[in-house]
Amino acid sequence: MKAIVFAGPSLHGVALDPARTWDLAPPASCGDILRAVAAGRRVIGLVDGAFEDVPAVWHKEIMVALSEGCSVLGAASMGALRAAECCLYGMMGVGRIFEDYRSGRRVADADVALLHGPAELGYPVLTVTLADAEDAIERLTAEGALRSGEASRLLGAARALFYKDRTWESICDAAGLSNTRSETIENRIGALGPSLKTRDALELLARIEAGIRVCTPRIDPVCTHFLTHLRARLEI
Repeated sequence: MKAIVFAGPSLHGVALDPARTWDLAPPASCGDILRAVAAGRRVIGLVDGAFEDVPAVWHKEIMVALSEGCSVLGAASMGALRAAECCLYGMMGVGRIFEDYRSGRRVADADVALLHGPAELGYPVLTVTLADAEDAIERLTAEGALRSGEASRLLGAARALFYKDRTWESICDAAGLSNTRSETIENRIGALGPSLKTRDALELLARIEAGIRVCTPRIDPVCTHFLTHLRARLEI
């Protein structure tokens, strides 16, 4: 059976190969990993996950998947968070954002949170994650595209904004940039290419396309009351 990858806004705008070796599923929420295992998936990629209006993917269901010999990869968003938390048990983290969480350079879940549009529109990105904002500012600085003091002001503004309010327009406005300068910077950001989250997601897809050996189970997760209840609710 093909691998399955749970992704949405992190892959918005990416042209996917129709002959790909994996199936695309919407951002994962609680129970989706267990359903994938029950359906016979042996390779599971977690990129994006739902979290605010529905329960997020449980660590326990990832551990169940690992214990049953599945390979579980995570990157970019919810996948990077869960991989940093579960890598000791065999989950494979991919990309820079995962490494940031694993190393402790990032600690807040909100660093990868954003608002996005519906599935019918391909999950268009409506706000900017802090991880992507910091990466873009770093890249513009390396190119010499920012004037003296602009980088620190933009970083400060991006870090101070709530994730639902963080857009490039609001970042530039909070940094005190003129409309003309803000437009110039936004155009330069648009020319940078894929965001960090998208680049990490694409790296995960490349790993799957290259072939992932199903992992050897490292754990025997305790079957708690909560796991039993979730399995019963999912009719697994």
